[in-house]
Amino acid sequence: MTLENKLGLKSSAELAREEERLSKKKAIELFEKGILDKLEPGKYSSLKEIHKYLFEDIYDFAGETRTVNIAKGGLRFAPVMYLQAALDSIDAMPQSTFDEIIKKYVEMNIAHPFREGNGRSMRIWLDLMLKADLHKVIDWSKVDKEDYLLAMERSPVKDIEIKHLLKNALTDDINSREIYMKGIDNSYYYEGYAEFKAKEL
Repeated sequence: MTLENKLGLKSSAELAREEERLSKKKAIELFEKGILDKLEPGKYSSLKEIHKYLFEDIYDFAGETRTVNIAKGGLRFAPVMYLQAALDSIDAMPQSTFDEIIKKYVEMNIAHPFREGNGRSMRIWLDLMLKADLHKVIDWSKVDKEDYLLAMERSPVKDIEIKHLLKNALTDDINSREIYMKGIDNSYYYEGYAEFKAKEL
């Protein structure tokens, strides 16, 4: 079932293609217009701003906390009735070390606060924290897609794999547009692909 969208598209594949094209365009604007520099690293309010900017031309719910329960594969994300409490808790988590930042990233993935587009928004949000607190960002071209997806799936129980994977992909080239865009360009991370798409419960 295709999510209702502003583009009037009924095909999931076509919607995924347009999501990719439009979110890339908006991601470049976020970077080039200095919008990201004005956001507070690690706060849910900043993640909402990122999500709204990326998807406001596609979905009415861009930047809005979801009001439905969703799952992906065998993982059920935070139930709606506990979602706000989870987000408040994540906001309060420390983020001064690499381990703390990745733990916060994992918890936000468990929360999965939006109906669609969580991964793309969260990778930008993660890099904001890493850049601000460690003067590093992730070079996503060095992160194997299958390893990443498996590590994220297992991260609620054990986050050592995702920490190892992302630590090995750190770079101090924090102002490179090319490095920044690799987190958006790697289309195999996209939530729109059928096998990884979150579904409503």
